[in-house]
Parts: sequence; C-alpha cells; structure tokens
Amino acid sequence: MIVITNPSPIINEMEIIDSLFEEGLSLLHIRKPDFSEMEMAQFIHQIRLEFRSNLVLHNHHELAGDFGINRIHFSEKERKNLNDLPARFPKSYRYKSTSTHSIEDFNALENFDHAFLSPVFKSISKDDYYPKENLFEALNSRTNSEIKVIALGGIESENIKKTLENGFDDIALLGAVWKNENPVKQFRLCQEIAHSYLV
Repeated sequence: MIVITNPSPIINEMEIIDSLFEEGLSLLHIRKPDFSEMEMAQFIHQIRLEFRSNLVLHNHHELAGDFGINRIHFSEKERKNLNDLPARFPKSYRYKSTSTHSIEDFNALENFDHAFLSPVFKSISKDDYYPKENLFEALNSRTNSEIKVIALGGIESENIKKTLENGFDDIALLGAVWKNENPVKQFRLCQEIAHSYLV
C-alpha cells in the first residue's frame, strides 16, 4: 500500500510517518510541491534512516542520491514535457513512477514501474475534484500489463475492496489518512482491508 504526504504540513507529521512505517507502510511518496530544496532536505532528514529506502521523491530529485533514495516519481507535466525522462536517470533508481489521468495515457507509458491513475472517486483532499470517466470501465481497455496501475483519488476503507476487485493492482491513500482524526488507525484499517482481499 502507498501513502502520499499531505501537500501542506501536518501537526506531528514526522511522528505519524514513523508510525505508518511501523505499521507496515511499504512506500511513502513525498509530495511537497511548495518546498524549496532546503526544506525538502530538512524534511527527509527527519525520517528515520531505516525507512529511507521506502521513500519516493516527487520533486527535488537531485536530493535522492544524497539521502540514499532510489525511487523517484514524475508528474504528468514533467513526463509530457521531457522526452524519455525516466531513461535519463541511472539504473540504480530501481523504482520510477508517474501520474496519469486516462487509460490512453497509461497504456502509452514506457520505462515506468508504477503509475497512478486518477481520480477514481471524488477526491477527499481536493474540493470539486471528480472523476471525468468511469475508470473501472476504462480498465477494460488496459493493454499495458508491464506497469502496475495504482488507484488514486477518493480511496478510503469503504471502497478499497471494490477498487481492487475492478482491476487496480494497488491503492494510494492521501486524504483518507491525512484528513482523518487518527491517521494511523485509519491506515491500519485500510491496510487490513486491502491485505484481506489481496491474500
């Protein structure tokens, strides 16, 4: 299961992140679009060393090597503006992911390991952000089996089973965790539901 950081700071964020990893979080995508390079470095520095290999950087990719991070994410805009973007990075980056918003864009991907496909449901973290199409139906047109498709957008405990049953390989949580009064408890619930289905 994947968790994406809240774009803006959260009270006790580092303590929550540590707890999420202790609960078994596999990947934390660090998405802080307003962070300077220095702020990003300070943020990463606060995460315990044993969890650095589970981090995915969305911006300031140049910091990855300094912190022993070998997973990077490219926004849709980055991917479309720079040709063959993933191939420019060393093979030591063992995980490259990106964002897509249509099955056509997902099917056209190359040189990525995972890709978000969103929004699946009405967003929890963004106001007035709704699906433009039924992505469950769209997955019937999936031709790209080499890249894992990750559901993003409105994913919460009530719809995880439906999401995994309808063709998504995994899920990513954002608002369900960070908008909850008890982020760790909510993550644990979502993880139990996903695990029971995947097992």
